[in-house]
Amino acid sequence: MLHVITTDIFDRERLDDLCHLTTVTRRIAREPDGLRFLQQLLPVRRAMLYFTQPSTRTFLSMNNACHILGVRTSEIRNPDVSSEFKGETFEDSIRTFAAYVDMIIMRTPQPGYAARAADLMDDMDRRVPVINAGSGKDQHPTQALLDIYTLERSFRDSGGIEGKTIAMMGDLKRGRTVRSLCRLLRHYKDIHIVFIAAPGFEMEPDILAYLDDHEISYEQSDRLDDYLTSLDAIYVTRMQTEHDTSGESARVDLSGYSIGQSQIDRMKPDAVILHPLPRGAEIHPEIDDDPRAAYWRQERNGLWIRVALIASVLEASEQILSAQAKFL
Repeated sequence: MLHVITTDIFDRERLDDLCHLTTVTRRIAREPDGLRFLQQLLPVRRAMLYFTQPSTRTFLSMNNACHILGVRTSEIRNPDVSSEFKGETFEDSIRTFAAYVDMIIMRTPQPGYAARAADLMDDMDRRVPVINAGSGKDQHPTQALLDIYTLERSFRDSGGIEGKTIAMMGDLKRGRTVRSLCRLLRHYKDIHIVFIAAPGFEMEPDILAYLDDHEISYEQSDRLDDYLTSLDAIYVTRMQTEHDTSGESARVDLSGYSIGQSQIDRMKPDAVILHPLPRGAEIHPEIDDDPRAAYWRQERNGLWIRVALIASVLEASEQILSAQAKFL
């Protein structure tokens, strides 16, 4: 695995392997000796975190994932402090990063930029891997990986993800996390997806066509109440106000697309509530302590799946797996 640009590079075997590596890595890290072992794996490697779109969780988890493995990091979070401010092209910036680091992790508001960077690297003698940490409205593959890992851990006592009914609710039209997750869920049998969105914010036709092509069962609705009792999991997303063109988000009545105590009281006792965060009014803090509210565990899982992913890309995964008997 060189680049991680879309979820399409992952099949079921690769997903299972990555989830297993994640669990092994976090168990090793529980002990000081295990953490020291991980930090000695890649001390001569360097990574550029090129984040020109606001980020808290993805940036912090990527940065700390690198440090856990001993990878040194540089960062640019504002293009105004780089030579792009002077007119340097995106391609020339990427070439510059590649001269100094062994991996480029990037998050941009423009769709397709991570793919452009990967294509550029593939034409260079020194092929530096690129990890897409969010690219416009199109894909967010590492978020989808941590979502799958969270679902797998949540359902480990009930047969795993297969056969589950999973809802996705919120701004499905502009939310890249749900788009990426849909593409990974095709690897699990007998999944049924329920898309719940206000009119005008439904899932885009290309994802529906993708699900049709892979014979994934789904339905669409604008009524959460009709499904609360039947869901095994619900993936809630916020309104993507940063993509507004005329204040359209403010015109949506979120009361029918939010989860509070009255909604969770109707859900299965072992249901799972996910959210990629940050959240708004769509999830009330009053349910944060309910065991079904998995979004803070989901956030923590994001650190460890990214540790495992970086270890895989930089070819340190076998060292981790070989060492597990020593630390577990």
